[in-house]
Amino acid sequence: MKPRFSFGKIFLLGFGFFGVSVIWSVYNAYVPIFLHNRFHIPPGIIGFFMTLDNLTALFIQPPVGAWSDRLRTPIGRRLPFILAGAPISALAFGLIPLQTFLPFFMACTITLILSMAFWRTPVVALMPDITPSRYRSQANGIINFMGGVGAIIAFLIGATLYEMNPNYPFWLGSALVILATLMVFAFIREPQEYEVTDQTQPSLWHGLRQVIAAEEKSALRILLAIFFWFVAYNAIEAFFTLYAVNHLGISEADGARLLGQLSLLFVLFALPAGFLGSRLGRRNTIISGIILLTSVMLVLFFTPVAVLNTSLFRLPVVGNVPVAGLSLMVAGIAWALININSLPMVVDMTDDLHIGTYTGLYYLFSTLAAIVGPNLNGWIIQLSGENYALIMIVAPIFMMMALLMMLGVRRGEAKAHRPQPVPAD
Repeated sequence: MKPRFSFGKIFLLGFGFFGVSVIWSVYNAYVPIFLHNRFHIPPGIIGFFMTLDNLTALFIQPPVGAWSDRLRTPIGRRLPFILAGAPISALAFGLIPLQTFLPFFMACTITLILSMAFWRTPVVALMPDITPSRYRSQANGIINFMGGVGAIIAFLIGATLYEMNPNYPFWLGSALVILATLMVFAFIREPQEYEVTDQTQPSLWHGLRQVIAAEEKSALRILLAIFFWFVAYNAIEAFFTLYAVNHLGISEADGARLLGQLSLLFVLFALPAGFLGSRLGRRNTIISGIILLTSVMLVLFFTPVAVLNTSLFRLPVVGNVPVAGLSLMVAGIAWALININSLPMVVDMTDDLHIGTYTGLYYLFSTLAAIVGPNLNGWIIQLSGENYALIMIVAPIFMMMALLMMLGVRRGEAKAHRPQPVPAD
């Protein structure tokens, strides 16, 4: 039986993305601060430390995606991974801020990294499992909306909690991950029938070889584009709170609030970005986002600090919005246009049997980027005498490389809807 599109079901699935987003938003905002202030780690090493999660995930997430394609259990092929990994993630995450001895700190972060890698790809692959092809951009918009809500909570509410006690944002994240897991388990039912096109079991590396060897290069081009734009985005994200403190001259909590302002506009545009991808084409929507995000990065680099810190207005919950905050809000819109439509393009380049495998390829390239980006920026910052402004000039180079790749993509739009025959009475 083919899956039917249900807004309610996708919103419920979004709780899984909500949990993932809360964890990584708090982690990326405050772990670099701990490393710098508590353990006195230099920027080059911080960059490497912030890629340990991606380095580990590189070897775990793609094979787990292919494994989940093959798995058959009474509760489905994705849920067992979520139920096993999420509680361990919540426990390890809650212990991170309590550690004052670096080896114990690393033990908690590595446990978090391993457990998160175990359930990340299966929860992502659930979306195309339960969503027909023509609705996947809209569905990806919904679940990224939920992920964005998680980021807003992590950055805005988490910033206030951090000012009260640095432990509190982590404990909030742990509680929300447990809640999100329970919601997914209680309300999501996986399909029990899967399309089988041949007798060959899905394999990530076999799929990668096919992508590279294919005469038509759209799949390879979009995977390379994903690599380039994630190099740019992750390079900035890993150092943003340190950029805020050392370049903008504001507090760690206010730096997190700026990220919250980006996340707010990402959330507001998550659903429109999916509908724009459906109406205007995913490729065209992504290209528009790349151009817009590149422009914002260049504005942040060339605008004087005094201007970036100039207050423009205040919003409830969000607080003061300076020029830098408004720029990041535009960046949130641009990132929604890119991010919402990229995974649907990848999974619509294959059949239903290999959705987990292609989801794994998506994470293979995005994870490689998340390893390269922070390491590259970490050493650039360190070798430049800790000039954190440079992160905003390196990233546009990679965004332009992503644009060149996207210009050659010819497939990945929503597949034509084939009405199912009505059974005779």
